Amino acid sequence: MRHTFRRFLVVALAAGSLTACRPEAREQASTAAPDPRPIVVLETTKGRLVLELDRDKAPQTVRNFLAHVGIGFYDGLIFHRVEPGFVIQAGYYTSDERRASTTAAPIMNESENGLSNLRGTVAMARTDYPHSATTQFFVNLVDNGKLDRDQYHDGWGYAVFGRVIEGLEVVDVIAKGQTMRRGRELHWPREPVTITRAFVQESTTP
Repeated sequence: MRHTFRRFLVVALAAGSLTACRPEAREQASTAAPDPRPIVVLETTKGRLVLELDRDKAPQTVRNFLAHVGIGFYDGLIFHRVEPGFVIQAGYYTSDERRASTTAAPIMNESENGLSNLRGTVAMARTDYPHSATTQFFVNLVDNGKLDRDQYHDGWGYAVFGRVIEGLEVVDVIAKGQTMRRGRELHWPREPVTITRAFVQESTTP
């Protein structure tokens, strides 16, 4: 049985804080700046996606996404929305169709960062309230400028925080899957693609 998702992110963050209290940890922290373009790998049942995140343009969104990746939140979740010519979306349902939950607070919408919803970019999904994103994200299958802050009807739009740098062909394969209606979900895949593992790829930059 898949482990519960109700884990407190603050526990992981607190552990990091305790480590940082050691003198050697403080010295390392003072010399090593966070990678401005962290790489996240999504291993799926259809292939591998490699995402490059933009910490400079979307710091809060990237921090939130990396925190969930770090605790294994996305492992076992599916792409539950497959809408050809628009997006594929993940971050909410498990492979056995249960809803994943997080205790993390919703984040601010960083759509003012100038990043556009172009093909292959990754953005946060949300409710009608602009600042409600938590874990769900989507990959744009086409240029979706209509989702940008300056074009979306509520004046906020959807915040892009990264892009697919490897595996766009896998994205297209996922997008070709047949879909059906399931409850409130209008584009549920008949054969859901699962994220088997999500992890941060170590930087090779000296």
